[in-house]
Amino acid sequence: MKNLAQSNYANALKTVKSLKQKFGDSWKTITPENAARMISQNRFKTGLDIAKHTAAIMRKDMADYDLNASNYTQSLGCWHGFVAQQKMIAVKKHHKTTSKRYLYLSGWMVAALRSEFGPLPDQSMHEKTAVPSLISEIYDFLKQADAIALNDLYRRLENGEKVQAEIDNFETHIVPIIADIDAGFGNEEATYLLAKKMIEAGACAIQIENQVSDAKQCGHQDGKVTVPHEDFIAKLNAIRYAFLELGVDDGIIVARTDSEGAGLTQKLPVSQEPGDLASQYLAFVEAEPINIKDAKEDDVLLKRDGKLVRPVRLANGLYKFKEGSNIDRVVLDCITSLQNGADLLWIETPTPNVKQIAHMVNRVKEVVPTAKLVYNNSPSFNWTLNFRQQVYEEMRKEGLDIMHYDFKNLMDAKYDDSNLSKRADEKIRTFQLDAAREAGVFHHLITLPTYHTTALHMNDLTEGYFGEEGMLAYVKGVQRQEIRKGVACVKHQRMAGSDLGDDHKTFFAGDKALKAGGEKNTSNQFDNVTNNESKKAKAKVVALAS
Repeated sequence: MKNLAQSNYANALKTVKSLKQKFGDSWKTITPENAARMISQNRFKTGLDIAKHTAAIMRKDMADYDLNASNYTQSLGCWHGFVAQQKMIAVKKHHKTTSKRYLYLSGWMVAALRSEFGPLPDQSMHEKTAVPSLISEIYDFLKQADAIALNDLYRRLENGEKVQAEIDNFETHIVPIIADIDAGFGNEEATYLLAKKMIEAGACAIQIENQVSDAKQCGHQDGKVTVPHEDFIAKLNAIRYAFLELGVDDGIIVARTDSEGAGLTQKLPVSQEPGDLASQYLAFVEAEPINIKDAKEDDVLLKRDGKLVRPVRLANGLYKFKEGSNIDRVVLDCITSLQNGADLLWIETPTPNVKQIAHMVNRVKEVVPTAKLVYNNSPSFNWTLNFRQQVYEEMRKEGLDIMHYDFKNLMDAKYDDSNLSKRADEKIRTFQLDAAREAGVFHHLITLPTYHTTALHMNDLTEGYFGEEGMLAYVKGVQRQEIRKGVACVKHQRMAGSDLGDDHKTFFAGDKALKAGGEKNTSNQFDNVTNNESKKAKAKVVALAS
């Protein structure tokens, strides 16, 4: 995106000058340079502009991954615009580019943190409007991050600093968001209507799961009920039509299957001919042979291999799948979704095991070679325990001494510095690269990271602040760390847009503007220290790079 900001500025300046000439004296107080600066600081005027821009990014990234699996992408789940903003500011600061870094919007976190009903479980009970509202909020905060950063650069330019190249090559904080539509919040028309709102808010990628809408469960909980393929395809179509109607021609659909952990179905589809999708789905349903004479009144019966069978039906009317059919159902779900408009897959798994993921994905690739996965690096997994157990088994097979490890108590802190633990931690560190290379994972995400970091940080701060440390707990654990690590939010007034607002007031009112950033603004106490720490951080990055 070279020369993006400057080209926007130049074009805007030309346009405003022309308009000013057209409208004459009535526009005499409008300064073209100020207007052009504001226009260049707000490149994306609508959510659809964002969706089109980010869809193109995501499509390019998918093509890059097909060429080299090391080009996988990542995201963290964000439940508030401020969280997303600080994440992308940190990405740019630490990694110098937003390339291959996305955002994830988790339905779980919307339910738990954004519903007007209060905290809810992940069962599609929250207001569907909360989802597009959060997407819009996230992009408002990211656009503000652009405006603040560019405004700072323009200020420095006016003060004589040589920052024109930074302005010309400015990289936006706007990145793709993969947004969770749960099971579609109703029938296919409801899915279409909600998808439109999400796309209009800026979503370029929508993730939908094959559960029953009114019986939806978190993918890591029991009691999941899936729908026949025909029902799911209708919802995939609904989302595609929504993208096309709104002009986002390359929008991305992520089809999630919960069949690995789901043992129930609500409907028995109607088969039109042997071997069709409905027939394949019905073949997974558990059934018992029955003689027509033994059939009860109102029994549901199927003809299977020339014989009558009775599907196993629970008291609530749901039907059971055969034990051990889950992996075959996952594979069929994935293939069917890709053959009916989905772009990416999502497979919920019980544990983070590369070999188990690869086993399923490679079967899908036998039919659709370009199959790619979005994978949930879920906090629902006990990562430490899972990988210590995996390494324990590896060490056992290698004939290494494992007698001093208690397999049932591998989480014990006494093992933290052991060889087993170090091997496990290394497998965790390389998990994303390994899964990208071996199991077709294009995108790695953590659904609920900031839910847990907020709880952890409040636990730590509360312990000290309400204890003997008092105010020192905040100063040492928060503010001093912000200063030392160059976290821009230490100047929270600036981060909320105070400096940006001062410049706008000057544009609007000139010398009469009442500004907040004068000598008595206490944020000035951070000016020198934050600048010094920022220079140290930049020097450290340069040293590491060299």
